[in-house]
Amino acid sequence: MTAADTVAFGDMPNDREMLRWAGLGVAMGNAHPDLAGLADEVTAPHTHDGLAEILERWF
Repeated sequence: MTAADTVAFGDMPNDREMLRWAGLGVAMGNAHPDLAGLADEVTAPHTHDGLAEILERWF
């Protein structure tokens, strides 16, 4: 598996490198403002099933 094969979800500044590394970096809707600009996309907050919105594309 390579970075291109990886989806990463993050919401806090410590997730920056993970989101940059992953083939698809997704910031949660309630993420720290710094993450929204570097993520490939932003999903709904975790309280509104944001992770599920992304995963439902493949499952």
